[in-house]
Amino acid sequence: MTATAAPSPTPSLIFYSDEDRLQINRAYRQLLKSIKTPLTDEDKLEIRHAYEIAVAAHSEQRRKTGEAYILHPIEVARICAEEIGLGATAIIAALLHDTVEDTPMTLLDIRTAFGKNGAKIETIVDGLTKLDTTFDKESPQAENFKKILSTLVVDVRIVLIKMADRLHNMRTLGAMPLHKQLKIAAETEYIYAPLAHRLGLYNIRSEFLDLCLKITHREEYNLVAQKLAETKRARNAYIDEFIAPLREQIDKFGFTYRISGRPKSIYSIWSKIKNKKCDFEDIYDLFAIRIIVDVPVEHERGACWQVYSVLTSVHKPLPDRLKDWVTIPKSNGYESLHTTVIGPEGRFVEVQIRSERMDEISERGYAAHWKYKNVRKQEDVFERWFDNVRESLEKSSNDSSVDFIEDFKSTNLFTEEVYIYTPKGDMKMLPKGATALDFAFSIHSDIGLHCQAVKIRNKLVPMGYKLQNGDQITVETNRSRKPSDDWLKWVVTSKARERIRQSLREEEKQRADLGKEALQRKLDKLKVEFEPSLDIIMKHFSFRMRHEFYLAVYNEAIDLQEDLKVFSIEKGKLIPVEEEREVKALPLSIHDKNDKKGGKDRFRSELFIEGQSSKQVEFELADCCRPVQGDDVFAYITSNNLYKIHRTICSNAPNLMAHYGYRVRKAEWGASSNNNFVAELVITGVDTGVGVIERLSTRLSEMGLNIRAFSIEGSEGYFEGHVKLMVSNKDQLTLAMRALKTLDGVANVIRPKT
Repeated sequence: MTATAAPSPTPSLIFYSDEDRLQINRAYRQLLKSIKTPLTDEDKLEIRHAYEIAVAAHSEQRRKTGEAYILHPIEVARICAEEIGLGATAIIAALLHDTVEDTPMTLLDIRTAFGKNGAKIETIVDGLTKLDTTFDKESPQAENFKKILSTLVVDVRIVLIKMADRLHNMRTLGAMPLHKQLKIAAETEYIYAPLAHRLGLYNIRSEFLDLCLKITHREEYNLVAQKLAETKRARNAYIDEFIAPLREQIDKFGFTYRISGRPKSIYSIWSKIKNKKCDFEDIYDLFAIRIIVDVPVEHERGACWQVYSVLTSVHKPLPDRLKDWVTIPKSNGYESLHTTVIGPEGRFVEVQIRSERMDEISERGYAAHWKYKNVRKQEDVFERWFDNVRESLEKSSNDSSVDFIEDFKSTNLFTEEVYIYTPKGDMKMLPKGATALDFAFSIHSDIGLHCQAVKIRNKLVPMGYKLQNGDQITVETNRSRKPSDDWLKWVVTSKARERIRQSLREEEKQRADLGKEALQRKLDKLKVEFEPSLDIIMKHFSFRMRHEFYLAVYNEAIDLQEDLKVFSIEKGKLIPVEEEREVKALPLSIHDKNDKKGGKDRFRSELFIEGQSSKQVEFELADCCRPVQGDDVFAYITSNNLYKIHRTICSNAPNLMAHYGYRVRKAEWGASSNNNFVAELVITGVDTGVGVIERLSTRLSEMGLNIRAFSIEGSEGYFEGHVKLMVSNKDQLTLAMRALKTLDGVANVIRPKT
């Protein structure tokens, strides 16, 4: 039964204006209408109770948009109910998710307010509450990411609610300053979008990426959105023309089905334009056709393949574009047939074929998967993934939060996988890009640690060989074989990387222990006390860590026979000999390495950082993205307190903002600048063999632009040139790019992000 009754007056609303009360009541009614899971009378009462608690707790707060803050948790709860499909407990937690962090309420208050469900709701709200970020100087954001990810094995609803929270924040981000928008967008693209994909939340992942693109690449986003709007009518007509002959054939099967066509996401289209280096008009597969059959579970596969046979008899297929995730679902539970066919006018059209059950799982991810958990006789893909997550968390205690996030993301949040087989024919899934050595560790840690050789179908391959779909792998081991530092270059999964690191640490500890024993014997022979003598020797040779000093002794970087001759012994103590000498340079010692760029001129232009004029702050333009006057930029505080100015679309920006957002500052150009900037362009086109360089250089000279550097390479009728120009601002650079594009043979002119 769905809760749809209008709420009775809420006493807490007396703190709000009439307009606020109207908005809040409307939002709450919409929440109740959106609940799709069955509710008991107790569920309804508890949802109402949570709503009233949240209304009262947030009564003095307002969002940046100016609206009452309570509208945010209500909307988060609605997203959980309607767009993810969660039930009563998650809806209650979503309504309360900001109370402990932003109001005087405590977790104990929440526990006591909900009786037997109090402990469960408390656990979820606790997982949604940010950490006190003062303790982790390296990256508070990474520490909070780690906390969020750790909740996956506690209660996955915590992460699902966090997804809804982030989605609503992204939808309403326009009221924030641009530099804060950029930080939130970077976090979203870096961790939330991949996590949404891993949980099967495809719609949410797609919207995340679109909203991020709207912030980080506003011009490109608006251009694609405008083009989609302009071509909507023609696109719909084409879809109807494509579908018409299919209906007649599919109707003969006698089952219920539906066909729809919709444009691909703006982010997806933009990615194609960027990767293929082409224009919007050159992208043919702007939309996907979805054919969804409504049949019993036992007939799903057969029905999907029947539809595929009709599709490929009506429209010519591209054989290499068939992806069968019906027979073998993706590692996040996704099931569907994907193929590309040639439709009318010779245009490529992507078609997805699936059942209603498969479609619900693809739309709602984990929540829908749980609903159908026992429908298919197959291993629970999420339970297997949660086991991997649990293992990653257990083995990450010694890692920094940043290292943990990097490893976790590469291993557990990958978007594509490869399917490989053991010698007995058992199938395993690993992230795309995984290596033969990763496979060995995935079987068992001991097999990985003692891996000596790997064979693919009885052919020897390097341990760093990147796995391909269908590979059948045999691993040969040798108990005397041990990992080396090079092994870390040959793996991508966190399990393999952590076990290799652990083995290397153990080996290093054993060597250090042997070094300590050798030193102990030497000092005993000299009849001096160990601890005081150790401190004196380490200070003399500029060592700070005992572990590293013991390693130096083991590696004979410290010669206990010769190097200790610089000490005399007086009354059982070591005394350094008083004489001028050069301190021995040791490869394992630690020295201060202050990076001093003495005398380097700082760039000066009219720039404002956090409202301060460039005359008051020290800054440099980042070499990686080469910003020019007029670019959207941000300032990043380096470890030596220098402001580095980066373009907002710099390739390094997502990492800086996602991990070190607390170092990012707002930066804006002033009205004008007397400086010239170095900007780089990449020019590609048809290599006519003669005159390419002359045409390019002449056009730039005609515009009065000074060329700082120019290189060009041509091969098989294609050329790629790199040119560095001196420009005064972004407008001048844009004009240069447009002028170069008009030249015969020039296909594209882009400005690299790095």
